[in-house]
Amino acid sequence: MASEHSLNSFTGSQTGRQLRASWRKILPERVITVIMVLCTMMSILTTVGIVAILLFNALPFFGEVSFIEFITGTKWTPLFASKHFGVLALVSATLMIAVLSMVVALPLGLLTAIFLSEYAPEAVRRVVKPVLEVLAGIPTVVYGYFALLFVTPILQAISEDIMIFNAMSAAIVMGIMILPMVSSLSEDAMRAVPRSLREAAYGLGATKLEVSTKVVVPAALSGIVSAFILAISRAIGETMIVTVAAGQIPNFTFNPFVAVETMTAYMVQVGLGDAPHGTLEHKTLYAVALLLFVITLVMNLLSQYVVRRFREEYE
Repeated sequence: MASEHSLNSFTGSQTGRQLRASWRKILPERVITVIMVLCTMMSILTTVGIVAILLFNALPFFGEVSFIEFITGTKWTPLFASKHFGVLALVSATLMIAVLSMVVALPLGLLTAIFLSEYAPEAVRRVVKPVLEVLAGIPTVVYGYFALLFVTPILQAISEDIMIFNAMSAAIVMGIMILPMVSSLSEDAMRAVPRSLREAAYGLGATKLEVSTKVVVPAALSGIVSAFILAISRAIGETMIVTVAAGQIPNFTFNPFVAVETMTAYMVQVGLGDAPHGTLEHKTLYAVALLLFVITLVMNLLSQYVVRRFREEYE
């Protein structure tokens, strides 16, 4: 009986030690899992909160202003005595600057990505890539004044018809700003292409340029297009560059050499107190913000679709 009792005690103590050791292994994993779930839920709740606030404040605006007039009108003068609420004046300026900025950023970014991925030695790549990414860390208000005080005088030296505030200078500098996003994401997509594809092309007698442009770029096309779309979304949502350099005149025009007002610039204008809180003029802030949110959401969904649709999977 005594030996049986001691055996049971030994077995019980051993089981207790095993349970404690097991909990010491499991508990940190459980804690980390809970933290990650909470962070994920916080991100979701933040997005839901933003959408709820925009809808809550924008719907009363559409109760007073026709949605058709808002979407199709070309005159935007809610802060003037003669009020018009045609948001196309802001949308056209936003899209024009975004497209012109991509004309600058896409070719330069893609060529930079090809160089870093296929041509640059590793030592050069380790230096050039961080230097490029420094551009992404410069405050956008600095870019805005750079466009206004440096780029605009150069453009005016070319043509006297260019206004001090104009869309072209803002677009050029915005293209420089989003250049690191295009080049970095595109280069990452190219480096993900298996080395075997390159070696097979070299084995067939292809040159380095042919391998880069006819093998690597098509194989990484989904990542490159996704980088382009994300960069366009970034350009559409940019605020300080267009506020400082493009002006605050809501012209419905596609002339990049005159002053225009983008959606984000108008939001800054109203947010600075140009319209009393609670008035119809102030509600336009949320209507424009909701439209901008929808546009950027569509761009991000399009980027995800492109990645899923055209992704190349390699063993």
